[in-house]
Amino acid sequence: MRTDPLRPDDPVLADRAAGWRGAYVHIPFCRRVCPYCDFAVVAGRDDLRDRYVEAVVAEIAMAEPFGPLQAVAFGGGTPSRLGASGLGRILEALANRFGLVGGSEVSLEANPEDWTPALAGGLVAAGFTRLSLGAQSFDPVVLGDLGRLHRPADIGRAVGEARRAGFGRINLDLILGSPAESDASWDRTLAAALDCGVDHLSTYALTVERGTALSRAIRAGAPGPDPDVQADRYERALAAAAGAGLVRYETSNHAVPGAACAYNLLTWGGGEYEAFGTAAHGHRDGVRYWNVRRIDRYLERVEAGRRPESGREVIVGADRERERLVLGLRRAAGVIAGSGGRALLASPDGRRLVEAGVLAERGDRLVVARPLLGDEVARAVLALPLPDC
Repeated sequence: MRTDPLRPDDPVLADRAAGWRGAYVHIPFCRRVCPYCDFAVVAGRDDLRDRYVEAVVAEIAMAEPFGPLQAVAFGGGTPSRLGASGLGRILEALANRFGLVGGSEVSLEANPEDWTPALAGGLVAAGFTRLSLGAQSFDPVVLGDLGRLHRPADIGRAVGEARRAGFGRINLDLILGSPAESDASWDRTLAAALDCGVDHLSTYALTVERGTALSRAIRAGAPGPDPDVQADRYERALAAAAGAGLVRYETSNHAVPGAACAYNLLTWGGGEYEAFGTAAHGHRDGVRYWNVRRIDRYLERVEAGRRPESGREVIVGADRERERLVLGLRRAAGVIAGSGGRALLASPDGRRLVEAGVLAERGDRLVVARPLLGDEVARAVLALPLPDC
């Protein structure tokens, strides 16, 4: 499956992924919490790692049969903090419970400072095929501003070690728009990232989330990110990635043909996936559900033989159609218009977006032609008065 030569923005690939099945596993452990992070993470609790692995394995055993799986993603947190043995045990439990399609993609996130040849080799031996490195920047000043622990040189070293170990797909995550970043440093970061020879690049704007150290610092007078500057940096990223042969297939993601992230394609295509671990979100049989956020409550529930689900929402009728459009329009391939898309085109907001060149019709599909304004399209979709059938 992963040798598919289709471009990552090809509508055929986008629509095919809607029928895939996957799994997401959340690993909350970090060396320390980054100032901008509002994910469900814990620092300084490595004593819980073995217990957490066993809890996730037990949660997987509680799940109803589902699969086989085309895409598996381990996110966090920092999944690599569990080591190859712990991650391999969880992956083995997933394979035994659900099965893996031949050529399925198994992805994990890691930080450059944690990466070693032994870890890389152990992960490949365990069945991991794709690595997403939290590079964020190649500028040491920006890395310090973001609270990162690695040095720029660690990034290239980690990429090389992953390639030599046998990882077939490697992504770099970059954060744009930090107040410590300049146009020149961002351009250098993009050039350095692409010089690493990776086949996938993800670029995310620095956001200020409530309750984070970053939000508290800004309230105390520290500078925050400038949206106009971030928009310009995003455009620079689009140009640099395209110049290196990477195709934008989703708002923040670029890949060479055959290297689009399977889990990304699945989730933005509305595919189904089970979720395991603290705060993990899943989607199955028209239901979106999520687990408890706190690690102590997660462990208590699973060890008592109870599912750790915290809440769920049934997505039907108009809500389902709105969600299909919002998710699908993040992709460069867009989405088949359907009844909701036709209603959007007929609405005042839709007509305005078409006239402004933001929203476009391409055959039977709708696409966002100006991805920087994708949030404006999403707001128009969510405001649509669709029939609840």
